[in-house]
Amino acid sequence: MESRAKILGHPIHQMLIPFPFGLLATAVIFDIIYLISNDRTMATVSYWMMAAGIIGAIIAAPFGLIDWLAIPEGTRAKSVGAMHGLGNVVVLLLFVGSWILRRDTPYIGTYIASTGALVLSFAGFVLAVITGWLGGELVDRLRVGVDDDAHLDAPSSLSKGSTRPHREVTT
Repeated sequence: MESRAKILGHPIHQMLIPFPFGLLATAVIFDIIYLISNDRTMATVSYWMMAAGIIGAIIAAPFGLIDWLAIPEGTRAKSVGAMHGLGNVVVLLLFVGSWILRRDTPYIGTYIASTGALVLSFAGFVLAVITGWLGGELVDRLRVGVDDDAHLDAPSSLSKGSTRPHREVTT
């Protein structure tokens, strides 16, 4: 099933999601460094990584919704897509909660990660791994967002015409 939201022949959602996932995962890495080192700078870096990841997720989500709406009802892909999408809404809310808890700090220019903020970011990361796997299941196993004419010798998505392989018939 081809994506309904494409740019230059490729699904927009699949192009955008690595950014928020990577930024939010990196925020968690900086949270871990903060826990180990107690360096407030690491909590501040995590805060800004989280802000960028949240913005990226908000930008990527509508394109995923467009593709999900095009999946036929009653299919496994529709239910996997629903779990993927709803799970990612929860991921976003967990990270937004963590980000908000970090904003209220007595230190000018730095952001302190409270226990609650850390719990929310770690829970968000664990859930993001699960929803990321579900997204992979949609694309890799159920072929959602994959060009109907995809194959190993398909021409560039920028070329015009059929993407069917040209094979000479010899007798």
